[in-house]
Amino acid sequence: MEAQVFFDAKAILGEGPAWDEKTQTLYWVDILAKRVYAGTEVLVELDEFIGCLAPRKNGNLILGKRASFVDFDLRTSQQTVLAAVTESATNRMNDGKCDPAGRLIAGTMDMNEKDPTGTVYSFDGEDTRVLFRDVTISNGMAWSPDYKTFYYIDTPTREIQAFDYDLPTGSIANPRVAFKISEQMGWPDGMTSDTQGNLWIAMWGGAEVTRWNPNTGTMIGRVSVPALQTSSVVFGGRDRNELYVTSARVGMSEDSLNIFPLSGGLFKIVTDVEGMPTFEFG
Repeated sequence: MEAQVFFDAKAILGEGPAWDEKTQTLYWVDILAKRVYAGTEVLVELDEFIGCLAPRKNGNLILGKRASFVDFDLRTSQQTVLAAVTESATNRMNDGKCDPAGRLIAGTMDMNEKDPTGTVYSFDGEDTRVLFRDVTISNGMAWSPDYKTFYYIDTPTREIQAFDYDLPTGSIANPRVAFKISEQMGWPDGMTSDTQGNLWIAMWGGAEVTRWNPNTGTMIGRVSVPALQTSSVVFGGRDRNELYVTSARVGMSEDSLNIFPLSGGLFKIVTDVEGMPTFEFG
């Protein structure tokens, strides 16, 4: 497998890729540039940071903005606040995605990346509830193929946590560490899963995507990416075997950018597996 350049976007902080099966469209965000992309095109520039998004069953998008969940009408660009959360001035929304039942699970983070002031929320369209608190950089989320396990990353811990997941209620239980990433590999960031139950993780500072068996904690594959700070991953394409990878340029030195000039780009890896879908909101 090889990472190919899909779009040399030079994003400051590319993140949050989501694949819309109905329209075969890849949506993603540049958090710090406050932009939403549809493939290689800028869909909209917003008035505040956007951490994540997901397609809606009604054809719109749901956005995780700095401290709110917002409906975005793709036809009119109208934004409607669906719910707000109470966060400190130094926090913002980061990674998030919908569970198989259509709830948006999204977490906040300390923008200084130092204090565990973040919270992971579950929003079903009416009620917002707290799943857990005390996270520093809320990041990767994924579900097992039977939907009974939820995987989660708080990046500074380098741990991939697992929770029992009750799909009818959206409740979590029995938190444990599935495995931990070594310092030499970088920082685990965004994450997705395939239909075989393995996890694919973007390695911030590691210039690669890694594949893991979460039941054994064994790394079973890795793909180099010509961007130092790979940030997130999602499966797409008609056969859902194409892995799209976002990346970032934020904080990189001139020397690092000379070595990795495609940093901030969007990449595609054609894999030998079928990925789990991007679940819709609603």
